[in-house]
Amino acid sequence: MHSQGDPDTRGARRERILALLEKGHVKSQAELQRQLARSGHEVNQGTLSRDLRDLGVVKGKDGYELPAVPAMSPQTAAQSLWHAVHTWLVGATAAQNLVVLRTPAGGAQPLGIAIDRAGPAGVVGTIAGDDTVLAVCKDARAARALAKRLAHGVPAR
Repeated sequence: MHSQGDPDTRGARRERILALLEKGHVKSQAELQRQLARSGHEVNQGTLSRDLRDLGVVKGKDGYELPAVPAMSPQTAAQSLWHAVHTWLVGATAAQNLVVLRTPAGGAQPLGIAIDRAGPAGVVGTIAGDDTVLAVCKDARAARALAKRLAHGVPAR
């Protein structure tokens, strides 16, 4: 059994939540809690609620699900990125063609999702942990531009 506050297990638990929701609809938090327990992630209701909120999970008529990415307009994605940057971003550092984005604990996943959905120019993709997002850019120039724009709170185009 894992400790709920351990950052390593928090990230693993959140990855498992995303994997379970990608497989199919989960009707309730209690059902999700049972499925997590079966895979070794004991979690209380408050922590699970926080995880779902931080991951951007929505409750639809059929249960919990990941937000529909294709339905998001470019304008909505840009607004979502602006909001995520102002909510979660603590710092941005370019290193070659990479940008290391620091967030408070639990903030990396929502920021990474917002970047992926907005698709800023020059960004190939992101990898999000618990408090760090690694944005992979096509080159060092794109990385520097992304770091600068995000650090100044300006959504990248």
